[in-house]
Amino acid sequence: MNVAALIARTEWRRFAVQPFAWLLAAITVALMAWQFLIALQGFLDLAPKLGGMKNAPGVTDLVAIALLRVHANLLVVLVPLLTMRAFAGERRAHTLPLLLASGVGNVRIVLGKYAGALGFVLVLVALVAAMPLTLALGTTLDMGKLAAALLGLALFAAALTAIGIVCSAWAAQPALAAAAALALTGLLAVVDAGARMQGIDNSGINYLALPTHLEPFFRGIVSSIDIIYFTLVTGVALALAIRRVDTLRMQAA
Repeated sequence: MNVAALIARTEWRRFAVQPFAWLLAAITVALMAWQFLIALQGFLDLAPKLGGMKNAPGVTDLVAIALLRVHANLLVVLVPLLTMRAFAGERRAHTLPLLLASGVGNVRIVLGKYAGALGFVLVLVALVAAMPLTLALGTTLDMGKLAAALLGLALFAAALTAIGIVCSAWAAQPALAAAAALALTGLLAVVDAGARMQGIDNSGINYLALPTHLEPFFRGIVSSIDIIYFTLVTGVALALAIRRVDTLRMQAA
């Protein structure tokens, strides 16, 4: 088996035996289920009025996309908590030198840690996505728009996971790693707030913000520039994590 895949499987098993990870998953699913029911009830209350409106939003926009948008906001907090132990936990437990001395390359270590964490995050995304998909049994969903929203959410989750991994690689304590990841993702979320307050929404500063590239997916728009943005954020974060692991390896030598 590929070494990176073996490390990813080990990370997955670590999540499976951690009560903290299960607690976060349970809280996430419970909150999203509650939000789903609220959105569904709101749609049912509005349905009689929507029937007489031209180009009125449907169940896809008012329930499914609204739920995924809330889940995206929750991921900003959830992912740092899930990734904070990736490297910082190893350092606290004094097991990282053993991993670095195993002869496994830095790239494989980082990619394995990243794949294991991302797999767990994507499972949570899939569980939440299953909620609005159940509406297809009794109503008509815009599957194209829903697929675009899920693609954007997956890319968003991949970028957040990479940021969490690099913060864990640089921090000595898991709590510090989570705080750093929250601060960084928060900065990327509001970096263009000042420009938007001035009515500027198509400038270079807007391009740096995560919501700028996530929102088009929720509108059913899949653009190469948004895919490239999330790919670049993920790639840069993983490259920095690899560089940090290389530094830690030299310090441990």
